[in-house]
Amino acid sequence: MNSMRCRGVLFDLDGVLVDSTPAVARVWAWWAREHGFDPDKIVREAHGKPSIATIRELLPNADHEAENREVERREIADIAGLVPLPGALELLQALPPDKWVIVTSCTRRLAEVRIAAAGLPNPKNMVTSTEVRNGKPHPEPYLKAAQILRLPSDDCVVMEDAPAGIRAGKAAGASVVALRTTARDSELREAGADWIVEDCSELSVERPAGVEEYFLLRRRTK
Repeated sequence: MNSMRCRGVLFDLDGVLVDSTPAVARVWAWWAREHGFDPDKIVREAHGKPSIATIRELLPNADHEAENREVERREIADIAGLVPLPGALELLQALPPDKWVIVTSCTRRLAEVRIAAAGLPNPKNMVTSTEVRNGKPHPEPYLKAAQILRLPSDDCVVMEDAPAGIRAGKAAGASVVALRTTARDSELREAGADWIVEDCSELSVERPAGVEEYFLLRRRTK
């Protein structure tokens, strides 16, 4: 299958549209060392989830809000090397602005900083950890994004790179395209990805002639 029919696309941010991996790794490695954890392990565990969820899991007795504010402050300040991932800008520009949503585990402030630093267009619609009670892998973020577009979630395609996000998209009832920017193929498949691609440059948007209600997300054949 080389095309998916959909009416909306729901994009994760980090690892899908923006390469923030170096900045994320620097901040979480610092946090891990501060608290006596293995930095490599914490960087892997933190990816794709709200930062406060990771903090709560690892430091159950800490001041979670204070810890989270410091992590966010450092992430906002650290944008060195932050760039758009291949094909991200082109794919966003090919979609009508009211047919896509950025759905991220970042706070809204952090998401806005990273979008601007990467030179991506300001999204008309965005769901961040600031707007939900339950972060990924819970389906709430993607269900909320589909509601914003006034679409059933099974009419949407989710673009993800992290197993937690893939599980969130599948639990919401959407089809999921996984990118090989963060996790191994085996992890992406285990999480339930319908497609696996290198990055957004492997995808294009096609509108069938005379059809307004849906479009095709097409995988380029090599």
